[in-house]
Amino acid sequence: MGGHQSSQLPQDLKEQLAKETTFTETELSEWYRGFKRDCPSGQLSGEEFKQIYSHFFPFGDATKFAEHVFRTFDRDGNGRIDFKEFVLALSITSRGSPEQKLNWAFSMYDLDGDGEITKDEMLEVVTSIYSMIGPSVRMPEDEATPQLRMEKIFREMDVDGNQRLSLEEFIEGAKKDPSIVRLLQSDQVGGPVAEEGEQPEPERANGVP
Repeated sequence: MGGHQSSQLPQDLKEQLAKETTFTETELSEWYRGFKRDCPSGQLSGEEFKQIYSHFFPFGDATKFAEHVFRTFDRDGNGRIDFKEFVLALSITSRGSPEQKLNWAFSMYDLDGDGEITKDEMLEVVTSIYSMIGPSVRMPEDEATPQLRMEKIFREMDVDGNQRLSLEEFIEGAKKDPSIVRLLQSDQVGGPVAEEGEQPEPERANGVP
């Protein structure tokens, strides 16, 4: 598990993250201790991340959804999440402004990073959410399948009708109709966009937004 030193967040990094996130230095120290306890190497792999999600959603398959969330946490794309990446993403998903959370969610749905969300991209992520929550959650009739849910989101957001969602359409649509945000996340399981005002618990370094 490492010695005493390994559980202490370096002061320079602590000061930097206190400026770049919504967490205090004390909170960052607590998060770091939890992160190192759960991930002694200091680097969280994609497989470890999937295992964490599977514990929280035992009645479904969280594998694909975890991959999408992992991608948004892994800023440098090296296939591992370090503490800085972890806490920067957590700051947005738990305490960020509504617009910051929507920007983060947009990046998750924009699979190829080209600045637009296609129907196929939206469908892939929504399908992963449905797989994760499993059959235990009953959906409204017009959201009974991932396809129906995706089409409903596009009807509300795709203002220019080009079958693609720009960041502007995505954010404006969510601002005009907050219920759209519910369609984009999975309320029953916490979803990719944390609810406004929701506070994370230090020492729980599981990365579930």
